[in-house]
Amino acid sequence: MRLLIKAGRVVDPANKIDAVTDILIEDNKIALVDEQIKIDTDLTIEAQGKIVMPGIIDMHVHLREPGREDKETVASGTAAALRGGVTTLLAMPNTTPAIDNPQTAALLKEIINRTAQAGVLLAGAITKDRLGKELVDIPSLKKVGVVALSDDGSSVDSDELMFMALKRAKREGILIICHSEDKGLSAQGVVNLGLTSTRLGLRGISCESEYKRVERDIKLAEKAGAAVHIAHVSCRKSVDIIAKAKQRGVRVTAETAPHYFTFTEEAVLGYDTNMKMNPPLRSLDDLAAIKEALHEGIIDVIASDHAPHTENEKEIEFVRAEFGVVGLQTELSAAVSELIEPGILGWPGLVEKLSVNPARILGLKKGSLCVGSDADLVVVDPQRVWQVGKEALVSRSKNSAFLGKVLKGRVEYTIYNGKVVYARSA
Repeated sequence: MRLLIKAGRVVDPANKIDAVTDILIEDNKIALVDEQIKIDTDLTIEAQGKIVMPGIIDMHVHLREPGREDKETVASGTAAALRGGVTTLLAMPNTTPAIDNPQTAALLKEIINRTAQAGVLLAGAITKDRLGKELVDIPSLKKVGVVALSDDGSSVDSDELMFMALKRAKREGILIICHSEDKGLSAQGVVNLGLTSTRLGLRGISCESEYKRVERDIKLAEKAGAAVHIAHVSCRKSVDIIAKAKQRGVRVTAETAPHYFTFTEEAVLGYDTNMKMNPPLRSLDDLAAIKEALHEGIIDVIASDHAPHTENEKEIEFVRAEFGVVGLQTELSAAVSELIEPGILGWPGLVEKLSVNPARILGLKKGSLCVGSDADLVVVDPQRVWQVGKEALVSRSKNSAFLGKVLKGRVEYTIYNGKVVYARSA
């Protein structure tokens, strides 16, 4: 199939391109990037006034399959991904059972091959059943295609075990992604520790529970000489620790999620459980620090931390409700609204956070629009506004922090493997 995208603003920071030009796609690859391409095609997309960018690579997604298909499946999660411009995603291993052995990884790969509508990569657990007691067999997981390791949802409490994991991961050339939380300090809290938690009478989660573990994970990675990626950064002190480690030459990268640069802890004052996530929404100062870190490049990646839950897990008392929100369909629009519009990032900077840097960190040959690269692209209308409603969300779960919020920027087309896999109809 031959597909032509005409006269869009092509934003491809990997190749230092930010210009109005055409893109020709042929045989699932980008065949030509040039002005005024004149050639017979099977389909032409008129992209005047639109942004054309590499497909988003989301490093942090919970697909829930196998085990909790009532929350999400590979099929429904990847359908949601395409509507948000995500063409490749990394599936976290906290499924039931956990992805901690080659057999379970192979089962999930078979489901992906049969039902996925976008590219799905596998993260395996660091420890067996994510219990923090015994390391998984890293070589065997890598052999079946696992590209990263994480006990996401939990942190490995043992310094000795975490250090050993980092050393073995370095030897195998596989990335460790850290959920940095000292549960002895977070102490079964449900919101940020501060005035809001006091006002609501809810147990608080301190920033210390995050940044102390960020500090430990980075020190262990530095000692092991290993690469480490810090997930869902939410507070200023974590940012400061990451910045200093980068200055020392530690191989550390970091991500945040859109809710941490959009909302503060005051969003939970109405006991809205769609504002309950872990780590929790923090202070206005922490939000400002996250935006500064994105602008300065201290935080490398924006990821959704897409965490679907059923209504009976969310529409209950705040203390009992599950942590987490869905985000695949809103992450790009939230970033346009909160980062592009205020001038914190330009389009090249945003594409770096959503596509270029995730590809680099995961070692993928994606995230660019050079000739010969995989034809994974997104066409975005940067001016279109839309209101997030449950009816627009195709995830099996609707627990979005952005419900009712008006966002700017919407995906018009998602192209995966050279084919139009999503086209906005209204």
